[in-house]
Amino acid sequence: MPELSRDAAEDWIRSLVKPIAPIEVAHERPWSTVLRVPLRQGSAWFKACSPVQAFEPALTASLYARWPDRVAEVIGHDAERAWLLLADAGAPLRETGNPPEAWLAALPGYAELQHGEAIHADEHLAVGVPDMRPTTLPARYRDLVGSDLPLDGDEIEALQAFAPRFAELCTELVVRGVPSSVQHDDLHSANLYIEGDRLRVLDWGDASISHPFMSLVVTFRFLEETNRLAPTDPWISRLRDAYLEPWGSGLAETFELAIRLGMVAHAIAWLRQRDYLPPEAIADFDRGFTVILRRALRSTVEPGA
Repeated sequence: MPELSRDAAEDWIRSLVKPIAPIEVAHERPWSTVLRVPLRQGSAWFKACSPVQAFEPALTASLYARWPDRVAEVIGHDAERAWLLLADAGAPLRETGNPPEAWLAALPGYAELQHGEAIHADEHLAVGVPDMRPTTLPARYRDLVGSDLPLDGDEIEALQAFAPRFAELCTELVVRGVPSSVQHDDLHSANLYIEGDRLRVLDWGDASISHPFMSLVVTFRFLEETNRLAPTDPWISRLRDAYLEPWGSGLAETFELAIRLGMVAHAIAWLRQRDYLPPEAIADFDRGFTVILRRALRSTVEPGA
């Protein structure tokens, strides 16, 4: 990402809060730089987003304006410079493991946020939130399978052969009538924060406007890998039902279709991040990307086959 001017950033931070100690770098990534701002009571967190995630401050600020109990408090944001200053939101869920009980409490509120944000989808697209609506996915899928992917030849052929069926399934998902909305796309235990009895979702830099149900692709992946929950574990259906409750009844089959296609959509989103990286960062990125692509390959197998 472009080099951050620390002087300019600190001047902006100090116009909003009064640090009591030096401002420190929390982490630097190709897609963002995060600074910790020590305050008399706790800390604030500054984030400078790269161009690939430049929409995040405006998106986060609009979500906070409408859902202050479900996202971090926004102290200030600068959409033009892609800067964001957040109040502390507690501790990430991963510090206590990844208990499914916490997701049972958090997912209905997250679903309510998505349901309410559907009417604002065009506004989010206008500030640069990526367009991953099901109608756009077949073209994006063709871009994916035409890329130089870190897969074996037979795996790439399987993905290429699935293209027509993928397009058919995207059309079926659209016909089912659930509106596109904001979709976090990185909804795991590092981005769900706990403060007392409050649960809040942070870090919207991977978000898109997409089928909302696809959010749980990542949530379920981490429950599988961290908690060793199989797809058939009763917790999975219990979490699905808790998430779907705000959407209405009779949506279990739509959910399963969205999760199936969401595995592919998640890989497409990773490709967008990969295209932004400098060449020297690709090999490290591809270790995780290969895992995501092979999970997407599951979607090429028809249920019951």
